[in-house]
Amino acid sequence: MSKLADQKCIPCSVGTPPMEKDEIDKYEKELNEEWQVIDEHHLERVFKFKNFKEALDFTNKVGEVAEKEGHHPDISLGWGKVKLTVLTHKIDGLSESDFVFAAKIDKIE
Repeated sequence: MSKLADQKCIPCSVGTPPMEKDEIDKYEKELNEEWQVIDEHHLERVFKFKNFKEALDFTNKVGEVAEKEGHHPDISLGWGKVKLTVLTHKIDGLSESDFVFAAKIDKIE
């Protein structure tokens, strides 16, 4: 399992530059291969479930992690699927905390 999942999401300040491609590539290798880096801007992953209830249960678990870490993804919930979009809104891009959060989500799937 990724060491990222053992870290804590740390807020960054306005004006902190988003990660650049080489740094993104390094962190991406530590995540489940189903995570996608979109335009070097955010992470996305779709989780599939047997029904709406399982998808909702997973969404609630993601919410618990988000509250604990103080790092909140965009969540799209539908019948049998949940799509997560993860980025650091303050910097309009990716930070280490986005990868830490994604690794934590990988542990609950």
